[in-house]
Amino acid sequence: MDSDDVSKMFQTESEKLENLISNATAKSELSVHEIIKTYYQIMNVSSMITMLKPQIVGKPQSFLDKIQETEKIISEKFNSNLHPQIIEQLANSIQNTTKNLQSDSTGEKSKQDIENESNIYEELRQKMSTKEFVEQYDKGLSHD
Repeated sequence: MDSDDVSKMFQTESEKLENLISNATAKSELSVHEIIKTYYQIMNVSSMITMLKPQIVGKPQSFLDKIQETEKIISEKFNSNLHPQIIEQLANSIQNTTKNLQSDSTGEKSKQDIENESNIYEELRQKMSTKEFVEQYDKGLSHD
C-alpha cells in the first residue's frame, strides 16, 4: 500500500467518523447499534492515527493537518461532549427500563405480555452490555 492509498483510506475513515459524530450529536438518543458503530469507528481511526504518526516524516503537510484535525474532533467533540452524554443516556435508559419492568411484575400475564416483557429484558441486556463496552472506552481515556 503506497502513501496515497494510506492517505485516502485515512481520509475515508475520518469522514465516516465525522458523519457518525454529527449524526449522534443531532439526535437526543442513539440506538445500541449506533452507539457501538460510533465507538468502533472512534477506535479504528484512533488506531490508524497511532500507526500513522511515526510514519509522517516526508508526507504532505495536508496529511499531517488532517491527522491533527481528526485528533481534535475525537478529543473535543467526542471524548469531551458526546461520550459523557452517551454514558448518561445509557444509565438513564437502563434505570427507566428496570423501573418499568419492576412496576409491571404484578398480576396475571397474557402470552403477549410475556413476549413483550421478554423483548424488554433483551433490550435491557443489550443496553447493559453496551454500557459496559462504553465504560471500557472510558477507562482507556483515563489512562491517557
